[in-house]
Amino acid sequence: MRVFLAGGTGAVGRRLVPQLVARGHQVTATTTSPGKVGLLERLGADGAVMDGLDAVSVGEAVAAARPDAIVHQMTALSMAHAGKPDLKHPDRFFATTIRLRSEGTDHLLAAAEATGVSHVVAQGFGAFNGIREGGWVKTEEDPLDPGPASARKGAEALHHLEDVVVKAGGAILRYGSLYGPGAIDDQVKLVRKRQFPLVGGGTGYFSWVHLDDAASATVLAVEQQARGVFNIVDDEPAPASEWLPYLATCAGAKRPMRVPRWLARMLAGEMAVMMMTEGRGFSNAKARRELGWEPHYPSWRQGFKEALA
Repeated sequence: MRVFLAGGTGAVGRRLVPQLVARGHQVTATTTSPGKVGLLERLGADGAVMDGLDAVSVGEAVAAARPDAIVHQMTALSMAHAGKPDLKHPDRFFATTIRLRSEGTDHLLAAAEATGVSHVVAQGFGAFNGIREGGWVKTEEDPLDPGPASARKGAEALHHLEDVVVKAGGAILRYGSLYGPGAIDDQVKLVRKRQFPLVGGGTGYFSWVHLDDAASATVLAVEQQARGVFNIVDDEPAPASEWLPYLATCAGAKRPMRVPRWLARMLAGEMAVMMMTEGRGFSNAKARRELGWEPHYPSWRQGFKEALA
């Protein structure tokens, strides 16, 4: 197939291009930086410069590629794009990603319709943001949580992304918290400095997924022309009280400090407290059953250990 990958130089994009090429697909991958076109070509793709927030730029890039499928991996989550992480003001920190998940998605779908592309696969998010009621592990049938007021725009953008892509007959892949080459370097630095504490009882659940596993699930969704929402997470959703001390051990760091909720709320904001004490993880049963997806790293325990060996 001819695959158009919007966001080819991001954390997932860099792992996805080689997997698509290895399966015999012809890939056109985009970047916002002319200086990164060479990287895409070395990975095996035809590189293209595109501004995902410019409808004309998106339309021209898609038309030139003449793809059979479009994969939406556009975010602006790296420090180079978003700056220093700021969970106290998440909608401000994620502002460009919010626009890419709303406006950027609309531009891609318009370009798909204009060029006769029948299938779109898009990156969603499902790490700790399951609805905060009932059990600790959620399926695709459960709604996402609206989050605190400071993160409401981000939640609305995710809802828009899922709604329009599914209505267009495409697939949403809710990736868990991504880890793997370069993906959690910032968190590991904080852990080693003991600046990543457990909040309260650390009862909030997270779901993780290795970058290579996120990429392999994406390949399957493209090849199978999957439709609907899929949780792309490993087999072991777990509370912060389990995975954070284990990450510290793997990183050769001291055990994380513990801070009360009121102090964490004052220092890091409501979003951080919600994540660490009330977050809900996700089940991958549907992706395993319907896509035939089998993660190479079924648990973050194995993945963290290998990544930090």
